[in-house]
Amino acid sequence: MFMGFLEFIFGAKKIKVKEYLKNGGVILDVRTQREWDKGHIDNAIHVPLDELKDKVNELKAMNKSFVVCCESGVRSAKATKYLVVNNIKATNGGGWVSLKASL
Repeated sequence: MFMGFLEFIFGAKKIKVKEYLKNGGVILDVRTQREWDKGHIDNAIHVPLDELKDKVNELKAMNKSFVVCCESGVRSAKATKYLVVNNIKATNGGGWVSLKASL
């Protein structure tokens, strides 16, 4: 039963991510510069989490929705919450490696 619940939750997340991207959403990677330099998703936008507050107006001006990713999903969860509070449509895409594999 617990595995069914997890599949339901993570399946819903994948559907939401695909919906955002299908409708013109942009991948936003909030990892550090060092992490980004080691690898990233093509066409993703890079804004490290510690710079997000300074860049929020630029992101808002893009008038896009964002699929936010990081290394494991923790920082992207924080970034997603911050974007949503600032009236930017965003969803947590989790870790960038698994997100890339699902594209």
